[in-house]
Formats: sequence, structure tokens, C-alpha cells
Amino acid sequence: MKLLLVVAAALVDTDNRVLIARRPEGKALAGLWEFPGGKVDSGERPEEALVRELREELGIETKAECLAPLTFASHAYDDIHLLMPLYVCRRWTGFVRPGEGQALKWVRPRDLRAWPMPPADEPLIPSLVDLLG
Repeated sequence: MKLLLVVAAALVDTDNRVLIARRPEGKALAGLWEFPGGKVDSGERPEEALVRELREELGIETKAECLAPLTFASHAYDDIHLLMPLYVCRRWTGFVRPGEGQALKWVRPRDLRAWPMPPADEPLIPSLVDLLG
């Protein structure tokens, strides 16, 4: 089974809400809500990949120093095994906007379970609740 490394961000606003994005139609797991991020390219560090993905997906700029590792998920799908570190990010420049046509929502961590998420994202919620309430 192939191992796929992806990175995700818990963008936290000044009200301690976390940003989630809805997977667009035509993608695997379309319609489910997830933490923004994406695949780590060959030769790329996870933090570099996340800075790039946040720029591409959301139009914001951040730096690797602004990404604090919080937890990770390890999940076996039918065809791949996904390993996903989750970083907390509270500092960025620009305004969050949907760069890929995806819906975006700011949600309190304790309310995240109300939004259907991919199986790999769900185990990340308790760490966010512990950190942010």
C-alpha cells in the first residue's frame, strides 16, 4: 500500500475559530469538510508544502515559523495510507478566500463534529478542542 504524505492547517482566527473547507465536486470525498492543506511534493518539507498550499488554496501568505505542529493522523484508505501532520497557524497576511471554488467556514473547535469530514480528519478534532476549547 502506498504511503501518501499530506499536510493540513488549523487556521485559527482571533475568535479561536478554525477554518474548514468543503471538498469540491469531482474530487475524492467531495462534499466533506476538511482542514486546508494538501500533498507534500518530492523534495519538499512539510512546512514548505503547507505554505504553498495555503497560498494556492486560500490566497494567504504565511511562513514556516508561523506553523506549530499539533498532532497527526494516520489512516488507511482502500488504495493508500495517508499520513497527515496538522499544524496550527494563527499568523498570516492577506484575506482568506476560496481559490479553488470551495466553500469555506469558520467553526468553533467544539462544533467541528457537526460538519461531515473525511475519516483522516476526524481524529484531529480532540487535539484542537483541547488547545482552543
